[in-house]
Amino acid sequence: MKVLLVFAHPEPRSLNGALRDVAVKELEAQGHEVLISDLYADGWKSEVDRADFPGLSPDARLVPVAASKKAFETNALTEDVKTEIEKLLWADALILQFPLWWFAMPAILKGWVDRVFAYGFAYGVGEHSDKRWGDRYGEGTLVGKRAMLIVTAGGWEDHYSPRGVNGAIDDLLFPINHGILYYPGYDVLPPFVVYSVDRFNEAGFEPVAERLRERMRTLATTAPIPYRRQNDGDYLIPSMRLRAELGDPGAAGFELHLNRGAAD
Repeated sequence: MKVLLVFAHPEPRSLNGALRDVAVKELEAQGHEVLISDLYADGWKSEVDRADFPGLSPDARLVPVAASKKAFETNALTEDVKTEIEKLLWADALILQFPLWWFAMPAILKGWVDRVFAYGFAYGVGEHSDKRWGDRYGEGTLVGKRAMLIVTAGGWEDHYSPRGVNGAIDDLLFPINHGILYYPGYDVLPPFVVYSVDRFNEAGFEPVAERLRERMRTLATTAPIPYRRQNDGDYLIPSMRLRAELGDPGAAGFELHLNRGAAD
């Protein structure tokens, strides 16, 4: 497999840096080809602004969606964005690695998504009609590829449990797994999460490193999160509401968008 790892941590000597090295070494040992986009080291520009659209007239109002669409269609995206898109098309699997800061990814990684997931590439793709609502949520440009997260969190695992005060980790990561990765077609694997990293010591590193090696060894075979496909009949078009007869009785929120098979 060809693997792109997008790394978002400002310190290469951090725990994240050590875990990245473990992941890359194991992937290469398994015969995979790996590319790394190190956003801090590369000085990635995170904000979307007029500089992203050099073809936009100076007196024109900036509408980011429209500008992104035109730039993608005319091959006028900036070179840094085009390079990252080429990497995504090259890769069979994408890994996003980051520390959980304020219940989300670091701003630099969100900015990578904002700029690289261009209109016509990652969204705004496919037919919109009374039968389908675009190629998204299980379809799209990146269909057939795999994606997963490597995440570190300062809080205890209990704090991110279903009854934990921080909220369930699967709920916190849903906007990334479902809204960013599944949306353009990726098969999204369960995340690899390391907890209590603010209290980490050397003795605790090797068991975590071995768990990560195992996840890298099974990157091609791990079953993805069973999200519902948008255009397979589970959702009413164009309202995009889940059919009333689907989902566990009493279920609400993100859980409804998991297809549990016989449970429905």
